[in-house]
Amino acid sequence: MTPKIRMLALLVLLTGCAQIAAAQPQSPHQTGSGFVPQRVYNSKEKKFTDFEAMLAELTKVDVVFVGEQHDDPATHKLERAILDGLLRRKVAVTVSLEMFERDVQQSLNEYLAGKLSEEAFLKSSRPWPRYATDYRPLVEMARAHNWPVIASNIPRRLASQISRQGLDSINSLNETDRKFVAAQYQCPFDDYFKRFTEAMSSHPAGDAKANEKKDEKKVAEEKAMVEKFYFSQCLKDETMAEAISAAIPAPNASQPKNVIVHYNGAFHSDYKLGTASRVIRRSPKAKVKIVSVVPVDNLDSINTDEYRKRGDYIIYCLKPMISKQAAK
Repeated sequence: MTPKIRMLALLVLLTGCAQIAAAQPQSPHQTGSGFVPQRVYNSKEKKFTDFEAMLAELTKVDVVFVGEQHDDPATHKLERAILDGLLRRKVAVTVSLEMFERDVQQSLNEYLAGKLSEEAFLKSSRPWPRYATDYRPLVEMARAHNWPVIASNIPRRLASQISRQGLDSINSLNETDRKFVAAQYQCPFDDYFKRFTEAMSSHPAGDAKANEKKDEKKVAEEKAMVEKFYFSQCLKDETMAEAISAAIPAPNASQPKNVIVHYNGAFHSDYKLGTASRVIRRSPKAKVKIVSVVPVDNLDSINTDEYRKRGDYIIYCLKPMISKQAAK
């Protein structure tokens, strides 16, 4: 596998696709995480609403998917604000994270229970590079309020194995590793697969490759490679969905409402595909809402039709300012 292909796979599998957008004027939302200018769009009603109205609706559902742009600071502040808002409304919350893998659940549980130091927890849990600024606030809020946190994702080493060897490699896993992968999975060549292949082909390296003259054997090899990467993506989605669905409580009038808030790269939940579709397949009676966060250059001009199908709510926030010198 060439370095360019490896880079492409990493970009598609481990990150949400950063999107460009625009919006209309609205007062910034004051959150517990800071002053965040944003616009909230209600896709069903085809109109702008506000952050608090969105939160009121989210309290009524079972699972909220928050599709993020991994490298956007405003996105992460708004993610904290969602938990702040649910806390103010006295809703019991379960936090679910793409950013931790199933095999570190015990360490995460011990840290939340105060049985493990943060230093020991981080050494054993393989946190993402910007954990301290982006995801620690979510974990610490959960810890402070005794909320469960789900380490939902398939271990990276197993996802990597599937991307190299294909789905059949799951059958060769030992008993311990097999438990970290969804027991049941489906990887159809559907709209999600189409989006996945389009995302790969839109990468500059993919464009260059597309311009090369290829023989049938080369085309077949590249097709097989893309399918393996897609299978790895599917197993991420299936494994996260299995963990989320298992945490959906049975209806109980005597218990307070519980909302699972799952944070993942937007590609995993936009259009109710990916992880979201697999939760819906497993838990058809669950109420699921999709929130997609879109960083934009300008909050004064938004083409809402371009983005509204991505989720039930689209949150437009300002991109960080980058100097012209830094952009060169």
